Amino acid sequence: MPATTGPAIPFQPSARYPDPAIEILDPRMRPLRLFSAGVEQLASGLRWAEGPVWFGDGRYLLLSDIPNDRILRWDETTGGTSVFRQPAGHANGHARDRQGRLVSCEHLGRRITRTEHDGRISVLAERFEGARLNSPNDITVARDSSIWFTDPSFGIESDWEGERATPERPHAVYRIDPQTGALRCVIDDLAAPNGLAFSPDESLLYVIESRATPRRIWAYAHQADGTLGPRHLLIEASDHGALDGMAVDRDGNLWCGYGSTGAPASDATTLDGVRVYASDGTAIGHIHLPERCANVCFGGARHNRLFMAASHSLYALYVNTAGAV
Repeated sequence: MPATTGPAIPFQPSARYPDPAIEILDPRMRPLRLFSAGVEQLASGLRWAEGPVWFGDGRYLLLSDIPNDRILRWDETTGGTSVFRQPAGHANGHARDRQGRLVSCEHLGRRITRTEHDGRISVLAERFEGARLNSPNDITVARDSSIWFTDPSFGIESDWEGERATPERPHAVYRIDPQTGALRCVIDDLAAPNGLAFSPDESLLYVIESRATPRRIWAYAHQADGTLGPRHLLIEASDHGALDGMAVDRDGNLWCGYGSTGAPASDATTLDGVRVYASDGTAIGHIHLPERCANVCFGGARHNRLFMAASHSLYALYVNTAGAV
């Protein structure tokens, strides 16, 4: 483990099964829970953990520690954590493209980059219509190799996760064309679009609106030509919960980073963790963590391990489903 630069959070795994940290809110969650699998803490001591992405060919996970301007690597074979890249442009969200390359959202450079197989870094997007992007936040890659990312202003609102600056563009969601590399703004009317993910058949694009009150998840019809059709409101976090990043499993369930908004009626001890929703928007389960969770991804040899980047720590849980691919 590299030298810690944030608090290491004490964690005691449950001694009994099923793990009481996995709360059933709806009967549809029950078959997704493995009776003899519990929440594990894999690493701690980060300042703000974000953007986990799984590299199955190397049996490791990358995640961002944004204020420390580094990308960390957790190794499945050893259980150890090391620095993958530092400085890292205050990177936030990550994904892999269809050629297995790392694509990243960078707050400091206000850009999307790709790490080539030989380690070189290519810039894929940094301006739209002559204006600089704000601070790309989360990212996903569709089957047609188009790259989709959100661009709120979080990383330029202070010198903590990037560099303070004045926004030049509205908060937006963008698509990078897989053939031409052209950048297109596809959504520009949400208050801080954050996590995004496709449904398993890619007929829907889910986008979290993280500064709406309450927080929301919108579902947009995704057309074959890469455009977006009508949207509908899928989820409202009416319990003062804060939605952040998400991943979708092969059955269409949404696994969302969750925490308290700080509203007076909220209770962080019950909200921190991962909220699980069925594809119809019903909350079916909650994985309780001792920290607010920012983002999640599926990984492991069978893609059935949920990795959770939560404030200062990385957690994991084996589940009875697998990530959508």
